[in-house]
Amino acid sequence: MTIDTLSPTLDTPPAGALSSPAAQRNVEPILHALDSVVPETGKALEIASGTGEHVVRMADRFPALSWQPSDMDPTRIASIDAYVAAAGLPNLRPAIRIDATRHGWSAIHGGNDLIVVVNLLHLISADEADMVIEQAAKALNRGGRLAVYGPFRRNGKLTSDGDIRFDAELKTRDPLIGYKDDVEMTKMLHANWLELEKVVEMPANNLMFVAHRAN
Repeated sequence: MTIDTLSPTLDTPPAGALSSPAAQRNVEPILHALDSVVPETGKALEIASGTGEHVVRMADRFPALSWQPSDMDPTRIASIDAYVAAAGLPNLRPAIRIDATRHGWSAIHGGNDLIVVVNLLHLISADEADMVIEQAAKALNRGGRLAVYGPFRRNGKLTSDGDIRFDAELKTRDPLIGYKDDVEMTKMLHANWLELEKVVEMPANNLMFVAHRAN
């Protein structure tokens, strides 16, 4: 199965599946950024897979990896599984429940060569974000990579009107959530035994942080 055959699945979700316009917009740039990040073989875990649209495309793009989607919401897990069933990819498993903000999940879901986190950190608190990074680091094999994509403050500042509006909207929902800072993100990675390899500038003012576990 090729990406071309999967595209209609994104345009017309299978029964029981959700669809996110944002996921459809950013999936190609994310895939392109991951091209130089994914290992040749191994296990890949996506944290907070959401609708499931991303992980289906990632599993199709990188067939040598065994892909495990996850989420903590039953509705989203059902959506992920609908996409998984429709895709029929041999390297893509049904979703599992992981609350990535909780301590200890790495002990159950470890041994990964790649962990991907897309558009999660701005939706949780700073303490929860730190727990996600800590547990992801522990869930990686030595040399395994963590790729984190999303919107971030740049050296403490929001750099576009759209980011200012969105961050303010998030904080009206919960004052503890909102954009994390790129400098603090780098410190968080280093504090959790991860070595930062690169920060990739992405469309719509997003970033992708790529780090690996050195030991």
